[in-house]
Amino acid sequence: MAKVLNFIDTTTRDGSQSNWAAGMPIGMMEAVLEDIDQAGFRSLCCPLMQLHFKKVIRDLKEDPWEMVRMFAKKAPRTKKGCILQPSLWPFDIVNFNREAVELYTKMLVDMGALQRVQITGNVMGHKHYHWFVPFLKKMGLEVAFALCYYISPRHTDAYYAEKTKMMMDYGADVMYLKDAGGLLDIDNVRRVYTIMKANSGDKLTEIHSHCTTGLADAVYVEAMKLGCDGFHVAIPPLAEGTAQPSVFNVAENAKALGYEVNLDLDRLRHVSKKLYAMAAEANLPTFGPTRYKVAQYQHRIPGGVISNMTHQLKELKLENRVDEVIDEVIRVCAETGEPHMITPYSQFVCTQAAINVALGERYKIVIDEFIQFALGNYSEDSGYLEMDPNLRDYFLSLPRAKEIAERTKRQEEEQNKPLSEFRKQFGENLSDEEFLLRYIMNGTKEIEIMREATKDRPWKRFSCVESPVLDLIRDLGKQPKITQVQVKQGEKTLVLKKQSDAV
Repeated sequence: MAKVLNFIDTTTRDGSQSNWAAGMPIGMMEAVLEDIDQAGFRSLCCPLMQLHFKKVIRDLKEDPWEMVRMFAKKAPRTKKGCILQPSLWPFDIVNFNREAVELYTKMLVDMGALQRVQITGNVMGHKHYHWFVPFLKKMGLEVAFALCYYISPRHTDAYYAEKTKMMMDYGADVMYLKDAGGLLDIDNVRRVYTIMKANSGDKLTEIHSHCTTGLADAVYVEAMKLGCDGFHVAIPPLAEGTAQPSVFNVAENAKALGYEVNLDLDRLRHVSKKLYAMAAEANLPTFGPTRYKVAQYQHRIPGGVISNMTHQLKELKLENRVDEVIDEVIRVCAETGEPHMITPYSQFVCTQAAINVALGERYKIVIDEFIQFALGNYSEDSGYLEMDPNLRDYFLSLPRAKEIAERTKRQEEEQNKPLSEFRKQFGENLSDEEFLLRYIMNGTKEIEIMREATKDRPWKRFSCVESPVLDLIRDLGKQPKITQVQVKQGEKTLVLKKQSDAV
């Protein structure tokens, strides 16, 4: 009997983040989610992490809690997951409150939108996993730990073996090899997957890669041959580009190798067709297969970060300096100990590089996060121990460094402070939803703007979904040779004529 492969859909989360700078409107998700839910995926990776809450409020001007309810309602059959870390600010694992993290997670669970949590296990240290993972287990959540692949002198075979054992000791239900930069090739997936599997026992294994270098499809095929159980894929146009491989191509390759694919591919083709139509309506780009890119191995910027960085540089009128920023990224990485280019470090590096280029003077302004990095607040996994000592001394000599060190000490003391103390900042009578929005956004201004934008309806709906008949009529109206359309149902007939031909 052929082995049945599992598929994890990333369309609404990593597909959107990679190809559309996390700009997939909620109405677009709503239009296709029921079909995705019924297509046979083992899990859906959903945009429910705190970082996406910020994006939804700040840029889309939509309500993320309404999005959470929509996912629960429209996708009841499939296990829904997201990436969570033990902090409500994914760029700051020091400034957080444990009770707030637990409240946020519990709300997602209670609303029916979360059954699985993915943890990037070897990125920001594991000093909080002793309470975070047991809490997730108590909530009944599947815990999928990611062994994050990277290329640097410290990412050795022994390193990957040690980190896999650490994640297993904390209670991983699933282990997956995560390649945020699309850096895996055939030789290295054989090497690292084999190490991960050897130290994972009988746990399910998955692979998550990006098409950034054009090798992800071949890497997935090799992973199939090695015995991998699950594959993270997306539906075009949210596949390929810098996102995950297309579900259609991965499924075709799996069948050719004799594996069983229990997906409703016809349903997913219908979803893809809808997504292309809505992308055109929203003026969002579409992508095809990516060509092999040597430069990716030089700068190692993940696809989602490249997408966001380009978007932000365009807003700053610096889109013509993208290549300069990328060159500066390479220099900053080399000087700061080769931090793993994955959230949050990739955002730190790209932000600092953009500031250096924009100001024309390197490190004239140093972002707070890099000062925290130099202080060692992001653990040994960050690479700060390999940082250029002169640069680290410079960062720590800045007046801001003393302020951040003192603030960090206070924050560490406040991690277990009662949540009621934080509620006083925003209003003690707020609902949990409203409080957490203000806690995550650190204020109310952007939330008020979002509320004003959503006062009539929670999000924009797309015409190709709201009224396919109107879309058909609109398309027919564009055909110069068609002057009349007749629709008949039973004994009733409707005749539509172009105005110039009407009687």
